[in-house]
Amino acid sequence: MSPRTGTGSSTAARVIAVVADVMAFIIGLWILMYLLEANPANDFVEWVRDAARWLAGWSHDLFTFDAEWARVVTGYGLAAVVYLFIGHAVAGRIRRS
Repeated sequence: MSPRTGTGSSTAARVIAVVADVMAFIIGLWILMYLLEANPANDFVEWVRDAARWLAGWSHDLFTFDAEWARVVTGYGLAAVVYLFIGHAVAGRIRRS
């Protein structure tokens, strides 16, 4: 077997896994910033919040807990876990093919 066999699929799998990791990292960073009460007027905090809200748009208001911190952790946390699970599952599938 030549060393170049599977190089393209391996690279594609790596890219998919890294993209999923970055998406989950941004969401996790927002959760951390929210829990630590980061300054919402800061440009970086605002960018992270906006990016996380866009990435978790489908899940950020999914739960209706009374405590706002619980809604943030569960709604955004669910999106991060889903991105990690699906991204790495797809990457693994590509690596095996």
